[in-house]
Formats: sequence, structure tokens, C-alpha cells
Amino acid sequence: MVFDFLKRGASNMPETKASATGPVVASVSGVGRVAWSPRDTVTLTRVGFIGNPVGFRSVKLIAEAAAALPLVMQDAEARYDQHPLLSVISRPNPAQGRAELFEALYAQILLSGNAYLEAVGDWGAVPQELHVLRSDRMNLVPGADGWPIAYEYAVGGRKHRFDVIDGHSSICHIKTFHPADDHYGLSPIQAAATAIDVHNSASRWSKSLLDNAARPSGAIVYKGVDGQASMGADQYDRLLSEMESHHQGARNAGRPMLLEGGLDWKPMGFSPSDMEFQKTKEAAGREIALAFGVPPMLLGIPGDMTYSNYQEANRAFYRLTVLPMVSKVTAAIGHWLSERTGEAIELKPDLDQVSALSSERDAQWNRVASADFLTPEEKRAMLGLPPLAAESSPKAEDQTQEDEGN
Repeated sequence: MVFDFLKRGASNMPETKASATGPVVASVSGVGRVAWSPRDTVTLTRVGFIGNPVGFRSVKLIAEAAAALPLVMQDAEARYDQHPLLSVISRPNPAQGRAELFEALYAQILLSGNAYLEAVGDWGAVPQELHVLRSDRMNLVPGADGWPIAYEYAVGGRKHRFDVIDGHSSICHIKTFHPADDHYGLSPIQAAATAIDVHNSASRWSKSLLDNAARPSGAIVYKGVDGQASMGADQYDRLLSEMESHHQGARNAGRPMLLEGGLDWKPMGFSPSDMEFQKTKEAAGREIALAFGVPPMLLGIPGDMTYSNYQEANRAFYRLTVLPMVSKVTAAIGHWLSERTGEAIELKPDLDQVSALSSERDAQWNRVASADFLTPEEKRAMLGLPPLAAESSPKAEDQTQEDEGN
């Protein structure tokens, strides 16, 4: 575990292969630096996830839906119901189950564009535990060829280094595509940062209206008494103090105003064009949902009727957002665990158990089953199933009977 802070020596083995662009990438990226987007991950998480209901719900909706998908593990010969790796994935550590671990993993990808999964145990054996590490604390250290040589995890001024030895590491780094960064991914919340600011500003504007009885303010007109053209400094300060203490804010909404001679109150209200901020807020909410790939209908945002019904929007959400991310993450984890244990296994979602796609899967099963020109092995391959064992294959049984007859 990372909090043990156990040091391991870096590998001194010479590089046997490297990209010709590696030294250039390393010189541009810098060694040991933390990659900050125009807005850092901590600030975006606080403003766009903790402080924004659309961003919060979008991340929770995707992460929870993705973590709830059932997973299957198989190799080239069989699909496993019981396997040591499945046991670890089912209960990765004492504090988390499978759903909690994958929810945290997917949420890290959505909030930072990067996810880091740590395996506890010796290389070449089944991991004892799996832990999701916070992306804002992790720093990738590139080598002279541009490829990672270590990962540094910083907590409270202390650092733990996970070395990459011969291309192997106890850290599985999963990142999204970033066109301007070779080592870190681009998160949806970064793309939605401007819309999040607009949405939060509209919410604060609405709150200010409530605090001021839905009126922007008013004007106190001084008409002058006994030929005076303006108020004295002490009169102005006293009037301003009384206005701030007795007539501003929600606590004083509706309180009658007592004015001295020569003062007149002129209230002002909003015109219809001034009230367009609500439409601006809804448009910003749709942009946030668009960045995350969530149909606005699923978030309760009005004004967007792209989908004819909720069921179709839910199917599109799973097809276009949830399944691509789950397939990418599980494939990366399966490849990483295969290298670690030496077993060629494949980890992927079980599409037949996704209720939102049940009608599509039923149609595919019926279409494949009715294709008489396909062999059973070809049908199983099209459905993502491993081939049958040789002794249970229909062709193998026919061949065995022919051999016995001869």
C-alpha cells in the first residue's frame, strides 16, 4: 500500500527499444513536473463537482451506472465463474467492494482525465489488494526517452515512489485522450469549465435577487432643501449606513422606508430582457451535460427534447457514454493484470445483463441464432463467447462417430 512508503530501487537495465521522438517529448514535458490544465483539478472538482448540481449529478450518474455493470473474465478457451482475480476484484480491499472501487475509478477519470489503480503484492502473483489513488496527488516522472520511469504519490509533504521496472509497474495508469499532453488525460470537466462558471454565476445572481426581493435596487433622489444642491458628507454617510443596516438583504425585505424631507425613493424593476439569465443558466446546464455525454433529459434540464422519450435517452446514454468508458477501463485493467500474473485473461462488461440494452441484445441473439450459414464457433465468436471445448463441439462428436464407424 502506498502509505507504507517502502522504497524500491530503480532499474539500471539499459533500454532495448525506444521511440525516436522520446528525447524531444521528455525535454518539452519536463521531468517530475505536475501537469496543470488552465484550471487545476482541485479547483475544478470543488467548483464543478462539489459546487455545481449539474456537474455533480453527471459524474455520479456515469460513475454509478458504469460501476454497476456486471463484468466477465475469460481467456481464449473458457469463461470463468470463479477465479483468484475475480475474488480480488469482488473485494479489492477491506474498505471497498467492487462497486465502490470502480465508482471511484470512473469518477477520477471524469474529474481529472486520469485514474491510478495500485496493486499490492509481488509481481508475478495475484494482487492481494487493489486501491484507487487520487489523481491530484499523483505525478508521472518521465525518463530520458519520454516514457514513464516512476510514479510519485505525495501526501502531506511526504512522497512515495512507484518505480517502473522493465516496463512493469504496480500502478495501472488509465487516461483519456489529450491532444496537447503526452502523459496526462483531458477530463470532461475541463471542457465544461466555462459552462460551469456561467451556471454558477447564474445561480449566484438568482440568489442575489432573492436577497433583494427580486429587485435590483432603487434610487434615492435628493431634491434639496433651502437651496442646497447636494448633501453634506456627514448626511451622506449617515444615509448610506442606515440603508445598509435597515433596508438591504433578505432580512429587511418589505420593510417600509422612512425618508426625511428632500429625499424621494424611486424603485426600479427588471425588464423582461433582464430576466434572460434563467435561459442562460439552462443553456449552461445543457453544455455541462453535453461535455459529460449525459442526455439533459436524464438530469431534469428543461428545454431539450432531442429524445422522444426517456427510455431512448437512457439507451443512448449507455451506448454512447457508459459502455465505451467501461470497455476501455476494463480492457486496460485486464491487460495490466495479465502482465502481472502471466495469465492471458480478458476483462469486459457483460452486455447481456445490461437492462437498458436488453432489446438490442435480444435482437442480436435472435439474428445470430437464425443464421444457418454460421458454424456454432462463429456464432459464439460474434456474441463474444469463448469457443466450446473440443470434446463438446458438435463437429468433434460427428468426427468421433465417423472414426469409430471406420
